[in-house]
Amino acid sequence: MKITVKKLADLRKPAHNIRRHSDKQITEYIRSIEMFGQIKPLVVDEHGEIIAGNGLFEALTRMGRETCDCYVVTGLTDVQKKKLMMADNKVYELGFTDTDAIEQLVKELDGDTDVPGWDADLLKMLDSTIEEADEIVNDYGSFPDTEVANMNRRPVEEHIPYADTPSYPVAPPADETPPAPAQPAAQTPAAVSDNAGVSTYTPQDSPAQPPQSGDDGRRYIICPKCGERICL
Repeated sequence: MKITVKKLADLRKPAHNIRRHSDKQITEYIRSIEMFGQIKPLVVDEHGEIIAGNGLFEALTRMGRETCDCYVVTGLTDVQKKKLMMADNKVYELGFTDTDAIEQLVKELDGDTDVPGWDADLLKMLDSTIEEADEIVNDYGSFPDTEVANMNRRPVEEHIPYADTPSYPVAPPADETPPAPAQPAAQTPAAVSDNAGVSTYTPQDSPAQPPQSGDDGRRYIICPKCGERICL
């Protein structure tokens, strides 16, 4: 494999990159480059389009680097380039982490758990006793005393009172009784005329009447309250 040094300005990302890189990942890329250097090249075609290594390219750009190591692939069709890009991203995902091997490697780090891409506290926990692991868990998320003191000394925002006369409706205080709503004036029912020729009456003044007979011969009485005819 022949490695070629190319200017970052002469390289470009593909139109469709199936792998999205978070800020956290780019930050860990940068830590790795600062710690070990660029240990693998970018894979590009003869026109400078990146086929593999877009995250590494982004990290190098943020670091202000001007050049990088590249492996130039030539003679591929557009379809082959796309397939290589897809394979490079997917084949990696088919593997899995051997936790037993990780624990053994951590024990061989001699306590130096500053490893790009890994959580230092997690690695410490893998290389700790049960008592030490419990202490790490209990201390997780706690604030140092100095930071707590600084938080307590922060100025309290000035309270701004409400306007004396609010522009919105408010409920009366609990010790005040709201005014009673105005009652409508009582109305006296008007005299009702009977369709069968019965004389008019006023319901509240009408006493109970004896049964009467209508034109059809049916007997009825007049309700003294509502004035309706009730057939017997």
